[in-house]
Amino acid sequence: MILSTALSTASLASGWPGLVAATLYAVAALRGGARERLAAAALPAAWAFHVLALAFDIGGLGTGGGTRLGFAPVLSLTVWIVIGLHAVESRFVPLPTVRGWLAPVGVVVTLLAALFPGDSRQFTSPIAALHFVLGVGAYGLFGAAVVHAALLDAAERRLRMKGPGPVGPTGMPLLQLERLTFRFVLVGFGVLSATLLLGMFSGARWRWDHKAVLSTAGWAVFAALLLGRQLRGWRGRRATRWLYIGAVLLLLAYAGSRFVFEVLLSRPPT
Repeated sequence: MILSTALSTASLASGWPGLVAATLYAVAALRGGARERLAAAALPAAWAFHVLALAFDIGGLGTGGGTRLGFAPVLSLTVWIVIGLHAVESRFVPLPTVRGWLAPVGVVVTLLAALFPGDSRQFTSPIAALHFVLGVGAYGLFGAAVVHAALLDAAERRLRMKGPGPVGPTGMPLLQLERLTFRFVLVGFGVLSATLLLGMFSGARWRWDHKAVLSTAGWAVFAALLLGRQLRGWRGRRATRWLYIGAVLLLLAYAGSRFVFEVLLSRPPT
């Protein structure tokens, strides 16, 4: 029943741009030999069609207005931001390994957004819209930090196995990769702080529900991570564990709770 309903709304959601984006992401995931050049060219094309799909998924383009804030469109927008950050970064440092990770995720989120577009709502004020934009921006920044943290962990595993030199799997020196990771964490923490402040002081609808509690818990984890790094010099696995925990809490706060309401309970979030 849920699947049939989702399929019936798919044509009203991302439609063909989402399907094209998913196909191009699948091409971008190809590895090895002559396929590398084709895969590298497919990723920016997929990203371009992805933003067009988001105009349907979140902007409600062609549906008569309203903004779709379901778990899948928000995840799709988050991944789009992460891939955009990767595209900028890869102009300075080659990151083919990261493309191999992100492209399959792009396939999944574009198809999910087509199947589960979520309910259509209107923002009650410009501040509410800014709160949403900042929240998704924080998702994207922490998502990029998680990708870099995974690269750090992979590099450390190579070193423990007596692999070649102190460089990451991308060829980037470990210290540079670590600094870049925590720059994403620091900027994401600032954006998340602004998001929570807007949520608390922008209106009377703030309440300590599951979303607020999990978001605040995630903020506290990231604050502890930054303090631990500054005061105690946390590095390596200890630091990345804190990053992963905070990212999971944020994921559960919005996308996770909406998944429960929209997919498992089949009703709009309260």
